[in-house]
Amino acid sequence: MSESQNIEWKESWRDEYLKWICGFANAKGGKIIIGKNDKGKIVGVAMAKD
Repeated sequence: MSESQNIEWKESWRDEYLKWICGFANAKGGKIIIGKNDKGKIVGVAMAKD
């Protein structure tokens, strides 16, 4: 699965991605995959803050 108009890979979470989610919700839908870099390699997610 590669990045496309409806699929985005992000290495880590940022609150600005909420805008992407709203954009996908207002369009035809989509997926944001957190923990994967731009080359498609799974890099995981660092421990979240409590």
